[in-house]
Amino acid sequence: MNLYHLPEEEKAKLKHLPTSLDEALNALESDYEYLTAGGVFPEELIKNFIKSKREDCRELSKIPHPAEFDKYYNL
Repeated sequence: MNLYHLPEEEKAKLKHLPTSLDEALNALESDYEYLTAGGVFPEELIKNFIKSKREDCRELSKIPHPAEFDKYYNL
């Protein structure tokens, strides 16, 4: 479904969308059955994707954001 063209009553049912990759992965991990229905995606593929992206998140969290350099390391 296109979130930008939802009727107002449907929009009201949405709590919020994930604001980070970690949140999106949590949501995917808790509800991916619709992706495996009819054999569209194998469950193992989804689990491997989640595992890979979680590793990406861990690696990226170790790297300072450019704003941190500007705020804390700019002498």
